[in-house]
Amino acid sequence: MANFRMGPDTHVVPMTLFRNNRNKLASVLRESSGIRAKTSYVLLKGGKEVSFNDTDVNYPFRQESYFQYLFGVKEPNCYGVLHVESGKSTLFVPRLVEEYATWFGRLRSLDEFKAMYETDEVLYVDQLKMFFEKASPTVLLTLSGRNSDSELDSKPAYFPGIEKFKIDEEFLYPIIAECRVVKSAEEIEVLRYVAKISSEAHIKVMQFMRPGRREYEGESVFLHHCYAVGGCRHTSYTCICASGVNTAILHYGHAAAPNDRITKDGDMCLFDMGANYCGYAADITCSFPVNGKFTEDQKFIYNAVLAARNAVLTKARDGVCWVDMHKLANRVMLTHLKAGGMLKGDVNDMLDAGLAGIFQPYGLGHLLGLDVHDVGGYIKGQPKRPSEPWLKCLRFARLLKAGMYLAVEPGCYFVGWLMDRATAEPALSQFLNVQMFERFRDFGGICIEDNILITMDGCENFAVLPRTVEEIEKVMAG
Repeated sequence: MANFRMGPDTHVVPMTLFRNNRNKLASVLRESSGIRAKTSYVLLKGGKEVSFNDTDVNYPFRQESYFQYLFGVKEPNCYGVLHVESGKSTLFVPRLVEEYATWFGRLRSLDEFKAMYETDEVLYVDQLKMFFEKASPTVLLTLSGRNSDSELDSKPAYFPGIEKFKIDEEFLYPIIAECRVVKSAEEIEVLRYVAKISSEAHIKVMQFMRPGRREYEGESVFLHHCYAVGGCRHTSYTCICASGVNTAILHYGHAAAPNDRITKDGDMCLFDMGANYCGYAADITCSFPVNGKFTEDQKFIYNAVLAARNAVLTKARDGVCWVDMHKLANRVMLTHLKAGGMLKGDVNDMLDAGLAGIFQPYGLGHLLGLDVHDVGGYIKGQPKRPSEPWLKCLRFARLLKAGMYLAVEPGCYFVGWLMDRATAEPALSQFLNVQMFERFRDFGGICIEDNILITMDGCENFAVLPRTVEEIEKVMAG
């Protein structure tokens, strides 16, 4: 049986994972009205190599996610075809000149590609037109739709001569996106593995960090473990390695802030990092004191976030509304902030006023899988994005379903302009004990992010990490 594996101690991903995904999509399409399965074909184009500006150097290649979902192919510039009625798959690979082997290695034969990826047939890309002329399809289903997170559109497959055939660019997208939402047993094991490797790497970072080390030193420890031990060549996103006031910047680590601050005694660190294996993502965040010991203020905020996280992990299960989980997390966090003296008044009134959005200006979490913000959050036939200001950043608003996999990331942040707004608006400031609130102006933020699988009667957390104050201090001391 063919498989993907990066080394003898890394996870084995069987090619049956992708074959089963193809069968799942074909089955759903056959049950859908509006197409003739016998003469309908799915046509996808894989990712292409992207050059660094105008040079002959390329960025590290990452396969296009929908193509990865159906074919699991490592190589760029491929096409994939799926016959809806039979489920027969055909992979199309580039026809390369012999000289290619000098620079990039021996050319594989079509039979080798067929064995490697367990497709029914392999042809060359330049045979696409001839293939469809022989097949006489009623329609080619290509992929075009808008990603609700990025607001960018997927680009439908094209090849010279495609104009001769009837194309439907809209039918496929919501169906294949929905197929990706509920994970198969084989996908779950890949996700479990990449979360395990990421968790181990986070612990290595916690034990490594100390005052005086730069944020990127911690990042390098994470990257080394994920690759050297886990075989994870890629991360799922740019690592966020924030300390001190930088922890209030939600997407710190970007080009203008490249994880380069020197940590200081008394800082909190917020490290949001996730490895990627065979295209599947982890997304885990740990918050910890760089010196290994929490101050009383750090304990206060951390425990408020931890209580919110615990409440969600207790209640999340099949049939529960994700919007209700966001509300629950925020209610619990505000209740703890009130109990500690930062807030006053009725917590339900605080929620109605949108005060929670001052402390957590983003949604509770998101679907997770082949993309770190995975598809299926807002597609045709699913609930629309809430309009309330403190809910509009939710990346999905669905009822949870067994087999969904998602990131849960409650947080409490002290962001300067949001603090200014809270103190300036009477509707919000009435709930603040302003003097104590202002004491945290340079505190930064705390986030706890886990990766959970929804089951019929609860959830399973794949992020295996120290989470209580006592556990973190013990691990960092050890």
